[in-house]
Amino acid sequence: MAPSLSPIRSHHVAVIGAGAAGLVAARELRREGHSVVVFERQKQVGGTWIYTDHIEPDPLSVDPTRSVVHSSVYGSLRTNLPRECMGYRDFPFTIRSGVSESRDPRRFPSHSEVLAYLQDFAKEFAIEEMIRFETAVVKVAPAVDSDGGEGIGKWRIESMEKEKKVRCDEIYDAVVVCNGHYIEPRLAEIPGISSWPGKEMHSHNYRTPEPFRDQVVVLIGNSASADDISRDIARVAKEVHVACRSNEADTFIKRPGYSHLWMHSMIESVHEDGSVVFQNGKTISVDVIMHCTGYKYHFPFLETNGNVTVDDNRVGPLYKDVFPPAFAPWLSFIGIPWKVVPFPMFELQSKWIAGVLSGRIPLPSKEDMLMEIKTLYATLEAQGIAKRYTHQMGITQFEYNHWLASQCGCSETEEWRKEMYLTTGVRKRAHPETYRDEWDDHHLVSQAYQDFSLYA
Repeated sequence: MAPSLSPIRSHHVAVIGAGAAGLVAARELRREGHSVVVFERQKQVGGTWIYTDHIEPDPLSVDPTRSVVHSSVYGSLRTNLPRECMGYRDFPFTIRSGVSESRDPRRFPSHSEVLAYLQDFAKEFAIEEMIRFETAVVKVAPAVDSDGGEGIGKWRIESMEKEKKVRCDEIYDAVVVCNGHYIEPRLAEIPGISSWPGKEMHSHNYRTPEPFRDQVVVLIGNSASADDISRDIARVAKEVHVACRSNEADTFIKRPGYSHLWMHSMIESVHEDGSVVFQNGKTISVDVIMHCTGYKYHFPFLETNGNVTVDDNRVGPLYKDVFPPAFAPWLSFIGIPWKVVPFPMFELQSKWIAGVLSGRIPLPSKEDMLMEIKTLYATLEAQGIAKRYTHQMGITQFEYNHWLASQCGCSETEEWRKEMYLTTGVRKRAHPETYRDEWDDHHLVSQAYQDFSLYA
């Protein structure tokens, strides 16, 4: 006799954040039959894709009492992935016909086009009716039952509505954390910085190049933001220097096409006369040092009694970057991996969480999950990979997505999406100036649109 399937269970689930992860989580949870409330501290959907010219009063964003700005998008930002491979799998990020003139039809569009896409998605699937806007989550903690023990899978959420200053205290069966990780900056350590007289800031507080006119600016970092912002600022600055830890110690290269933009090795020290000394021996007098050094995972609202920690930017322990074994499946995280194609991965993680919560998809035992995590950590250590790179994926994301898809019983990532991601990476390294506007993977674009026609 065939084993009887356990009935699908419906739960009351809180989703924290209405950015790209929170929106698709809400949709998948509701599709699976759960009741959903999304908490969003801003007045609209879109999370980090909402551009604002507001910046924080503390340019380094280290003052814990500062008023936090929940976006790191700068004015000139364009996606560094083509739109075809960026979108959710069943809601393609195509050029929308019959919408306003203000849309950006480019293949690597501006941040405003990504925001418009997320707004379209929220509208298409009626997600806004589940969202409490301008409501900040203050505290998330396991609920305590009347016997003083912690209730199984119950979570107490304290939230604050901005307008009425009303504090709300509620119990949920499960919590899905989708609060993003582009808010709490990481900073480089610079010998002598305490007595250096220039201005220091983090790219989180960069919006436009104008404030840097005729100045000498040093940027620290080697990722997309350092690359974009250095070129942006070079239009108005006197000189721009990019320092990077991964460059050889003697690196001193002028960027092709620029007379005043140089690549260096890392900063060795800074001094009270305003000078910056690089490992390559060059010394220059500098007005501004900008840290383009990424962000920390930060969950100030989450109280787990030490069961979930952030240690050198490793969130752990997490099974498959999603479930902490001590609380699985009642607490989960979406969007922890980086160097990935984010939206389709968020969608697969959401499908998995929704199915696990309903009892349709089984999870291993707590012990087995912890054992797998331990093995992963040991492997990373043996390979000499620092903790802070635990969640960096790159090429391994496709294997991860394939595993998620197999758990959920849905098709794996399309081959064109993977190829498009890889060819874009190659072009970006070879032609950093032009890769967004010149490309030769037209065959992949037509394969993408062939697939998209299934969802039209």
